[in-house]
Amino acid sequence: MSVTRLHTHLDRLEAESIRILRETVAECRNPVLLYSIGKDSSVLLHLLLKAFHPAKPPLPMLHVNTTWKFREMIEFRDRIARETGVQLIEHINQDGVDTADPVHAASRHTHVMKTLALRQALAELKFDAAIGGARRDEDPARAKERVFSLRGAGQRWEPRKQRPEPWGLFNTQLAADESMRVFPLSDWTELDVWLYIRREGIEVVPLYFASVRPTFVRNGALLVRDDERVPLEPGEKLIPKKVRFRTLGCWPLTAAVESTATNLDEIIGEMLDTRQSERAGRIIDLDPSDSMERKKREGYF
Repeated sequence: MSVTRLHTHLDRLEAESIRILRETVAECRNPVLLYSIGKDSSVLLHLLLKAFHPAKPPLPMLHVNTTWKFREMIEFRDRIARETGVQLIEHINQDGVDTADPVHAASRHTHVMKTLALRQALAELKFDAAIGGARRDEDPARAKERVFSLRGAGQRWEPRKQRPEPWGLFNTQLAADESMRVFPLSDWTELDVWLYIRREGIEVVPLYFASVRPTFVRNGALLVRDDERVPLEPGEKLIPKKVRFRTLGCWPLTAAVESTATNLDEIIGEMLDTRQSERAGRIIDLDPSDSMERKKREGYF
């Protein structure tokens, strides 16, 4: 792809995403930006700032904190909130902090600290539209999503009740018990995201870049130990390896990949060569009894 065609492609994606963001703010009563601290969230926040420049975006960003995020992620989140001036709301499901264990009960942890926590926050703060960075290329269940994805009572997703969106026309009308999840990056790919990050100079969490980190292998997954809450099991030992992450989540449930990519050009080079999904590193996705579609029906992001 030539430089001119690449810029035209990214320009079209950017323009469409900005249109969706502006339409959400114009049509919805109380929208919020879901901020997971990952690369897609960083792009989404950048687009939001562009959409309303020079004014400050007229909505806050919400981070559902499972309390198991990498420390670098939380430090990055707080600094970005300070530098952009966008209001940051943190929500933690306090009922699950002491009982939701990502190491021994990963599915329950995801349900309690992510799904239920998000439902709590959206209901308590009465947000009618939650804007997220999910993309259709990530997972078959997400490929079914509309840009404006209708959620029924209890914020549940029903694929058969989704509204058509012909020619980019969106129906944003809501009944009293309904809400929306809005996905401005629906048509982007992982490669698009990285190309746009490089073009726009968007800062992302350093965990995306290869560096020597303390790793151990558990159940075939290469994990980076972030603190002492997960003791090593017999036979396991910490080994320094040069690794990076393609996707970021709770650190005991997010596998790293061995890599030498220390800059954006090298990451993009890896994207062009790989045939493996970025979510292959999400250990929770490997449970066949806990599919993405089932989680989304329950109110998962």
